[in-house]
Amino acid sequence: MKVPFYFFTIFLGIILAVHLSMNGKVGSAIGNPRVGNAVFWCIGALTAVLIGLTGWRSGVLSGLKDVHPLLLTAGAMGACLVFAIAWLLPQVGARAMFITLIAGQVLGGMILSHFGWLGSPVQRISIPNLVGAVVMICGVVLATYVRADA
Repeated sequence: MKVPFYFFTIFLGIILAVHLSMNGKVGSAIGNPRVGNAVFWCIGALTAVLIGLTGWRSGVLSGLKDVHPLLLTAGAMGACLVFAIAWLLPQVGARAMFITLIAGQVLGGMILSHFGWLGSPVQRISIPNLVGAVVMICGVVLATYVRADA
């Protein structure tokens, strides 16, 4: 049963929202979201190294030669993503940013799964999936961009 994994994923989404909001707040507080984010990434890099060291064993990087170099750009993509979110959050607000971000993740996940890219099990997009995506986009518009007093 995968239900516990879905609840854990929701929990991680909440943690991500808090983490990115903290990042944006630090950038706003010091008046420079790029520097605030750089501090976060340095602390994150140190933490990642410490976590990685707990699983370190001889030859652990030997499989790295089989990794396509394009996949190694994920770290840079992650840094750019967090920098962009830290900048964007104070511009549009947490609600609009996170709801829209989640919609983008759902659409991206649908495409990745449809084609089985990056090791995802193939799950073809169906008509009900497309209807769900349209409903989701309508929900994003209603939840974020339609004024309550309009």
